[in-house]
Amino acid sequence: PKPPTIELAQSTLGAGEALIATYVGSDRNYVWAIPHVGEVAFSSVDLGREDIEDSVAFLRAALNPDAESLGDIPEYNLTEAYSLYETFLKPVEAGWKGAKSLLVVAHGPLGYLPLSLLPTEPTSLATEEEALFVKYQKVPWLVRTHAVTMLPSVASLLALRKLPTGDATRKAFVGFGDPWFNKEQAAEAKSETSKTDKIAALVSRGFKTRGLPVRLRAAPATSEFDSAELGQLPRLPDTADEVRAMALALKADLSKDLFLGDRASESSVKTIKLSGYRVISFATHGLIPGDLNGLSQPALALSAPDVANDPGNDGLLTMGEILGLKLDADWVVLSACNTGSGEGAGAEAVSGLGRAFFYAGTRALLVSNWPVETTSARELTSELFERQAANDNLSRAEALRQSMYALIEGPGFVDPKSGKTIFSYAHPIFWAPFSLIGDGGGSKKV
Repeated sequence: PKPPTIELAQSTLGAGEALIATYVGSDRNYVWAIPHVGEVAFSSVDLGREDIEDSVAFLRAALNPDAESLGDIPEYNLTEAYSLYETFLKPVEAGWKGAKSLLVVAHGPLGYLPLSLLPTEPTSLATEEEALFVKYQKVPWLVRTHAVTMLPSVASLLALRKLPTGDATRKAFVGFGDPWFNKEQAAEAKSETSKTDKIAALVSRGFKTRGLPVRLRAAPATSEFDSAELGQLPRLPDTADEVRAMALALKADLSKDLFLGDRASESSVKTIKLSGYRVISFATHGLIPGDLNGLSQPALALSAPDVANDPGNDGLLTMGEILGLKLDADWVVLSACNTGSGEGAGAEAVSGLGRAFFYAGTRALLVSNWPVETTSARELTSELFERQAANDNLSRAEALRQSMYALIEGPGFVDPKSGKTIFSYAHPIFWAPFSLIGDGGGSKKV
């Protein structure tokens, strides 16, 4: 098909929407801001691709750290973040600032950093006087004023908005999480203490906040091995709580629509009528070719066949198998697998897996950009779907924006015994890990 014209793009936008498209060249970059009604704003940026890559990588370093405690989380550089805003978004403000929802086609390295966490004014962090990370609550993030949806291309928006309305009889939710990749993990699953209980116990023993452990979900890291099998993947036990919280928010049937542990198997995915669900969640590792022996295409890792009693399957839901699914979903949530990552592997995973899910029949994807902190991720995703369930007119993009904002302004991680805030979720590592890709419009009935 021929590339869409600006006129066609404008006619596809709804009231309150604006389209931002970027192109990153080796020595020069271009930005278009197209409002629903009015003149298109255009800017040419005299900046090299390598400079942008360095800037994005620098900012992501504070969002994807190898942190074991809260004190290990680096400070997010607001000066560098505002510099990106000033370079790319400020010159074309006339084309988008009057909108409420931004649809962004981000080319190259710009796609690896959610625009929601760019400050819209020069700002600096205050001295830490209250709970840890509270100082980030005063930052004028873009998310305070605008919802952001990512698009693979302008043409993809046109295609998604031609999809028919979803079947009104669909069930609310089905979720797959905490798969067990070997028998040792299956045994481990039966004797665990929740993270909330562990941190509360440390607080009661007088641990200082900065020394408290932070649990970021493990990435596959199979590149460390000469030969890697499914059973070597790290387990993601916290995803069970996240998927369960989403199910509760959408009032799903926990006995029928929740597949955890050995039930998060390949045969479960293939035998369920997935076209009968509005929201489908996969909380597991996203893999790319070469991550495991013999893996030749992107895949989602599910429970090992010998653990799930699933003969005839290999525990991998590949891109080819996803293409064969039939969906009628408003959302597919790909959580915990770092599928939106900007470090090559994750980007390739979301590119292949994402396109496969769109082809199979979903209208939007919610993907994680870096290994999330488990408690804040659970709060964000459950809050998101609670908001949509409560308001038929709330768009997907606005529901996500409001949920992020609620984390920034909210009490953060609270000691269940004293009721006091232990640390705030206002640092973007907590509130900004998820991106919405696809069609950001539509209520829960779309």
